[in-house]
Amino acid sequence: MENKVESPWKPDNPWLLIIPTMLAAFMFALDETIANIALPHMAGSFSVSNQESIWVLTSYLIASCLTIPMIDWLSKTFGRKALFMGSVALFTVSSFLCGISSSIGMMVIARFLQGLGGGVLIPIAQAIMMENFKGDDLNKAGSIFGMVVIIAPILGPVLGGWITENWSWHWIYFINIPIGILIIALSIKLIEDPPYARKQDNVKTDYWGLIFLVMFAVAFEIMMDKGNDQDWFNSSFIVKLTIIWVIGLIGFIISQIKQKDSLVKFEVLGDFNYLLGTIILTVMNAILLASMAMLPQFMQNMMGYDSFTSGLTMMPRGIGCLAGVIICGKMSSKIDPRILSFTGVLILCLGSWSLGFLNLEISPLSVVVPNILYGLGMTMGMIPVVTLSCKTLLPEQMSNASGLQNFIKTIGGAVGTSLVATFISRFSQKHQFMMVDWLRETNSVYMERLQAYIGQFSSITDISTATHMAESMLYNQLNTQAHLWAYIDSFRLFAVAGLIILFLIPILKVKKN
Repeated sequence: MENKVESPWKPDNPWLLIIPTMLAAFMFALDETIANIALPHMAGSFSVSNQESIWVLTSYLIASCLTIPMIDWLSKTFGRKALFMGSVALFTVSSFLCGISSSIGMMVIARFLQGLGGGVLIPIAQAIMMENFKGDDLNKAGSIFGMVVIIAPILGPVLGGWITENWSWHWIYFINIPIGILIIALSIKLIEDPPYARKQDNVKTDYWGLIFLVMFAVAFEIMMDKGNDQDWFNSSFIVKLTIIWVIGLIGFIISQIKQKDSLVKFEVLGDFNYLLGTIILTVMNAILLASMAMLPQFMQNMMGYDSFTSGLTMMPRGIGCLAGVIICGKMSSKIDPRILSFTGVLILCLGSWSLGFLNLEISPLSVVVPNILYGLGMTMGMIPVVTLSCKTLLPEQMSNASGLQNFIKTIGGAVGTSLVATFISRFSQKHQFMMVDWLRETNSVYMERLQAYIGQFSSITDISTATHMAESMLYNQLNTQAHLWAYIDSFRLFAVAGLIILFLIPILKVKKN
């Protein structure tokens, strides 16, 4: 009797398969940044300080960090389709709870649940893309995935600002409800599980791994959020958090190596392309999120624009991203993907360096070209690396590899975002210290301006008060210039970080399917 060779599993239509998964990934990525602009409004509604309202963001990030690396284990425990649909359902229900929250405590709990539900959505979308597409189709699918994970966070502040200004912050969360219902309906019809992603019997729970993961993720995220406010390691609180997350990380790694049914399989890090690609993507994600936090901050704090206008300054990045997606889709099969990525990172560096020429006389239109370059470079730089990093892995490794890669990227993004405040604070202090010598009687320019201001103010008050007002005005101008240079230094630092990546991209290996 002739033996039949079992053909590899294939979905009926892979392009239909990615519709609900990419839509879900977009929804999650959008919610990572959509609430940022609305935080002051939430703080007012709940009668809490702006610092307390930050927990709305922190709880979301902590929860997503917990589920992202567990995707492979969760898929085996529940089946990937069931995991995906259950996660979307949890995300949708918790979005409703966020919208009806009447206290900061209820909001933080609802956001934590939202993060738990959303954490696996991007890794699942990436895993399905890498499993089911090859050659030119993989390049096209990779372009779609890149557009989702890059454009969604850019649209977040703009959409969040518009909704908050025209409706209320509650609708930032309510808009997820019809989208979530649509995704679940599409998933029932379109999503299929390959044999290795279906529910498996007798999957053991790695309790020690889970405990250590919680220790690491919670302590690390809180440290990143509170580090600058607490003056980092000058605070005993930050030192204690550091000890906790270091113990958690070491314990997690050891437990995953020893445990057979571990939450994460670190073997994929032995793949050269995967390891190097993950490092490149992590640095780029840190630059992306840090710059997205910094530019609206500059427009609000230094230029005095409202939250919606500040959010609009990020829109040109979306234009650049769309152009990058089109270029990647057209050119990735015609030229070496490393050349495409290298060119993209060069453009990113140019965009970041050009933002280093900001001044206090610019209009919102002045950041259009740098932002287009930023979006174009980020997309062209990331999409080929996403594809190359997983191209040498087996299909059954994709869920684990995607979860681990996105977990590391999330940690990198948290570091980048948190360091923004530290950069501005430290660089501002440096420039303030350098410029304070300017405020001396021996400086003829200073004395000339001081006398001019005294002359203006003396017409409305006595000479002593006028002198004090003039000195205060000049000191405030010095502080403003110090802060301006802090932003300039930070954007230039991002450009230097991008240049470092350039040396890593050519080392990636290119293999044909």
